[in-house]
Amino acid sequence: MKTLNQRLSEIQVIPVIAIKDASKAVKLAQVLIENGLPCAEITFRTEHAVQAIKNMREAYPEMLIGAGTVLNSEQVDQSIDAGVDFVVSPGFNPETVKYCQQRGVAIIPGVNNPSLVEQAMSMGLTTLKFFPAEPSGGTAMLKALSAVYPVKFMPTGGVNRANVNDYLSIPSVLACGGTWMVPNDLIEEEKWDELALLVAEVANIIQ
Repeated sequence: MKTLNQRLSEIQVIPVIAIKDASKAVKLAQVLIENGLPCAEITFRTEHAVQAIKNMREAYPEMLIGAGTVLNSEQVDQSIDAGVDFVVSPGFNPETVKYCQQRGVAIIPGVNNPSLVEQAMSMGLTTLKFFPAEPSGGTAMLKALSAVYPVKFMPTGGVNRANVNDYLSIPSVLACGGTWMVPNDLIEEEKWDELALLVAEVANIIQ
């Protein structure tokens, strides 16, 4: 069985989605899978996150699904109950990390400086979200951190079509999180063909 890191490194780009209508989740998952990105990070930025995760998991048990913007233990519980493979948080909260470890679910917390990386490492974490990537110094900052710390990163925040390969070329980067291939307006308007083209374009860029 493949580890989470292996699966992330194979997919390379993780679509980050703030879904506003859980009834569209299954079709969205189908578009992602059929066009080369069999994964999704569904963020808790909307009240529909839990149901969207449940719908995706039921329809596609093999899909890699994460819960994003997880800020507290209640959201961790909801994520696990919905069937996620991993949890992502925008910052490094030791309490949330401890709770995920107690519950046995992988967490990728956000860091953007050496002190936070060291705090995360002290809790046994070796895979971290670099967030917000571009405002925090982009690839230059990430290369500096990578030269010092033996951890893997998932940069998110300002990663886009133009710079994704710059991030992926850094050996410490497992995968990048991004929103540009899953714009909310296309999901809301059910423009699945347009979404398919954007997703397929990403899959082609990173091959």
